[in-house]
Amino acid sequence: MNIKQAALGAAGIDAAAVIVFAAVGRASHDEGILGDNGLGLATTAWPFLVGAALGWLLVRGWRAPCSLVPTGVVVWACTVAGGMALRVVSDQGVQVSFVVVASLVLAAFLMGWRVISGALAKRRGLKP
Repeated sequence: MNIKQAALGAAGIDAAAVIVFAAVGRASHDEGILGDNGLGLATTAWPFLVGAALGWLLVRGWRAPCSLVPTGVVVWACTVAGGMALRVVSDQGVQVSFVVVASLVLAAFLMGWRVISGALAKRRGLKP
């Protein structure tokens, strides 16, 4: 696998993780995937997807897409901070408990797969 394929795959995993996070959050509040306006999941996910994209750009994630440090950490931090900031400016709710839960879940999702990937790569004698 070349670096371009790895970057596309890693970006896809990150986007999927954010969408799963948003879907689980909506389900836990009985909001449904579509919501009242048909855009429920998209409305919930877009601020975090934009934050993740910003993180990818800031860290130049395509250089080491599967690395925990710096890529995973920066993408996670930007996903949470950017997502919360965009929720504020788009008049979506931001409570302290939500910030804590979102931070922990997104850390597990965005950094967790990188930890597993790195461990598997080391086990196979590959560079993580």
